[in-house]
Amino acid sequence: MGLASAGILMYRRGNNGLAVLLVHPGGPFWARRDTGAWSIPKGEANLGEQLRDVAVREFAEELGAPPQGLLQPLGEVRQAGGKRVTAFAVEGDFDTAALRSNTFEMEWPPRSGRIRTFPEVDRAEWFTLPLAAEKILAGQRPLLDRLQQLIGE
Repeated sequence: MGLASAGILMYRRGNNGLAVLLVHPGGPFWARRDTGAWSIPKGEANLGEQLRDVAVREFAEELGAPPQGLLQPLGEVRQAGGKRVTAFAVEGDFDTAALRSNTFEMEWPPRSGRIRTFPEVDRAEWFTLPLAAEKILAGQRPLLDRLQQLIGE
């Protein structure tokens, strides 16, 4: 099992109630997956790194802008495969059209010898809580309930 991961669940209040910002992983493995494939912006911690700092860094790397506002702890969840994710909530607004994700390289198609570059995140969208519960990875679903408890909605 790898090092711990940390991320941020950004939320906003609007005419349709509470909405959360989720990201869709880039690359060929996730291209056709939607339901159950979305995530909070997150990433692995380096040895000795504070998880709050990891969450802020990963949000900025995956979306192209750092989060603004007070981070509130949502605790830890375990994803399939055992990955631990510590999450923080922040109220804010992000223009999904402004998405500028970092990239990664991999051989694609497999055994082709060609190295291609893909965005780590290919989409970011705001979802109402019921729709977010369908879209988010099952292991991260408890974060939505914790957010509701945290903000009293």
